[in-house]
Amino acid sequence: MTKRLYRSQADRKIAGVCGGLGEYFGVDPVIFRVIGVLLLLPGGLPGFIPYVILWLIVPKDPRQSSIAAS
Repeated sequence: MTKRLYRSQADRKIAGVCGGLGEYFGVDPVIFRVIGVLLLLPGGLPGFIPYVILWLIVPKDPRQSSIAAS
């Protein structure tokens, strides 16, 4: 079975990017959220642009579509 990167529907705060990265790499998504905030501090763009790009190109997790509907 091939491992795929999806945006999480269950563990999301804004778009599910950090939750999806956490699921993909098998670590707590809080680590990715802290890294994102730290990248936003020096001026915003180093953390904001990669997040938006991932938000646009990484699909939602189809296995969790029933979770989002409830």
